[in-house]
Amino acid sequence: MIVKTLPPSSRPIQEDSRNGTNSRGELEVIDVVPEDGTGSLVVRSPSLLAAQKLRTTAQPETLYDPVGIAAHYQKRKLQVVRRIFAVLGPTLSFVFGLWSDSKRGIVVKKDRRRATQLRVLLTKLGPAYIKIGQALSTRPDLVPPVYLEELTKLQDQLPPFPNEIAYQFIKEELGALPQEVYAELSAQPIAAASLGQVYKGKLKTGEEVAVKVQRPDLREGITIDLYILRNLAAWVQKKVKRVRSDLVGILDELGDRIFEEMDYIHEGENAERFFQLYGQMKDVYVPKIYWEYTNRRVLTMEWINGTKLTQTEEISAQGIDARYLIEVGVQCSLRQLLEHGFFHADPHPGNLLATTDGKLAYLDFGMMSEIKPPQRYGLIEAIVHVVNRDFEGLAKDYVKLDFLSPETDLTPIIPAFARVFADAEGASVADLNIKSITDELSALMYEYPFRVPPYYALIIRSLVTLEGIAIFIDPNFKVLSEAYPYVSKRLLTDPAPQLRASLQDLLFKDGRFRWNRLENLLKNARNSQDYDFNLVLNQGIEFLSSERGAFIRDKLVDESVNGLDALGKNVLHNFTSLLRERVGLTTVNKTPAATVEQQQTLEHIKHILGILRETQGFDPVQLAPQIAQLLVNSDVQRLGQQIANRFTQKAVARLIRQLLAS
Repeated sequence: MIVKTLPPSSRPIQEDSRNGTNSRGELEVIDVVPEDGTGSLVVRSPSLLAAQKLRTTAQPETLYDPVGIAAHYQKRKLQVVRRIFAVLGPTLSFVFGLWSDSKRGIVVKKDRRRATQLRVLLTKLGPAYIKIGQALSTRPDLVPPVYLEELTKLQDQLPPFPNEIAYQFIKEELGALPQEVYAELSAQPIAAASLGQVYKGKLKTGEEVAVKVQRPDLREGITIDLYILRNLAAWVQKKVKRVRSDLVGILDELGDRIFEEMDYIHEGENAERFFQLYGQMKDVYVPKIYWEYTNRRVLTMEWINGTKLTQTEEISAQGIDARYLIEVGVQCSLRQLLEHGFFHADPHPGNLLATTDGKLAYLDFGMMSEIKPPQRYGLIEAIVHVVNRDFEGLAKDYVKLDFLSPETDLTPIIPAFARVFADAEGASVADLNIKSITDELSALMYEYPFRVPPYYALIIRSLVTLEGIAIFIDPNFKVLSEAYPYVSKRLLTDPAPQLRASLQDLLFKDGRFRWNRLENLLKNARNSQDYDFNLVLNQGIEFLSSERGAFIRDKLVDESVNGLDALGKNVLHNFTSLLRERVGLTTVNKTPAATVEQQQTLEHIKHILGILRETQGFDPVQLAPQIAQLLVNSDVQRLGQQIANRFTQKAVARLIRQLLAS
């Protein structure tokens, strides 16, 4: 069991009115009861209790304020100009070097010297550019192997800052010297990333922990780069008419996330929320946050013994399947993006570890973001329409997702989508992945009146980063094949009106029921990890018997009657044939068999019954009492009566036609 503690802002404080300790001045153990009623014990030292009271009274500004930043740097134009030249100078020098090498016949993409120069350049330019390098380090389809190896070092092998500064921050943030807070602390940082460096430590209560300390002068370095990039984005948005996306909004979204990442209290709260939403998933592990030893610039969390997902040989040597862990990551990402909307926006290899017991551990919850329900449902519908090649529906999805305005003429866009997504289903990541689709869409968005909403940038960053790791581990990893079972399950089980409407659109076209689409949904849904056959059955009946399911119910009744009619025709045809050919009663007219269309419906029903029999959770012994309960259900009886009435009407009508004809 993982014991979770509360953040400082919501933990009750039980202390003596004089000095914040118990009457004996000893370590105090208090019982914390969160809102969900699960209690946990929190150990606090007298010095930390007093420091915490001091810290909660005055907090530094942690929110991204583009207006305030602009006002600050408008008075410091010389500083801005210096920064621009500081970035442009070495960047242009590096680009010129690449050009010169290519002219001299040097194979640039295999030149380790240039790869090292690029890593050093990004490191010197600061955190904003380091993050660009981190994103590139997960794209083996874009970056040559030599450069990939160097850029990977940007994840956790950056130059550290002096211990003296880190120790000073610990004292300022926690109110005590490191040796008073921790029983042990590594002599040097074991990892250094763009925003901070990490020490391995041990609490006085014995738990091994990772202690993350923020880099000095971090806020100043990031704000000036954001200010310059935001002004550049505004200029491009104003001057380049073909750019319709809200570039400033996209950059502000990124600025919000980076400023949140610089606040370790916010990161700890993110970790707690991530644990609550996804920590119970199979083989997903979320480390515990030790709130008593955490503040704005110092974060203390559970130490995780693990291996980076990209270190495939080391993982295999431990008997762990790296590809399976990628599948776990994809399933977790699907739930982040499409179910709860709270997602990890920076899942690079340094933040995803294979634990020694074969689980996928998530680290670094600084850069998180949210996607609202309308966008979540829109993405599910878009995936369904891509897989089923419904490009008209896909164009409408892009209107719902705010990429296109409602008044946009979709007529020329639909065939354009067909060209981009025509071969999407079943394509491997190496041939047709999220990045390649994004590139194709970028060309499409340049040609047609698309605009990129701000929320989209971090979603793509998250997916593309995770996909890059998947390519590294298995070049044939199929993204849509992994995602569609979950999407199919959601379509069949989620009661949301948007998805029920999408299910209706998927199953019916021009008033005709598309059995092959239902077969495809059921086949894929049964491969989902948490697919529950009984849940689908119960929710399906509840939906069909409700007003929302009236359209599908009526059509299914018609199809069921057609199926029964076809079955009856075949039985009667076989019987009359037997009488004529074997018994010799030639006076009996041979009854015609079911039509080709009716026969196809009958075959589809047989296939679906076969799929259901092979679905996990299908057990005739357990299903028998459930069917008995369903038979006495008033909604089921009403459906049965509808089918019986329609079938009887059809049989009587056929009998009358035959009598009149004779």
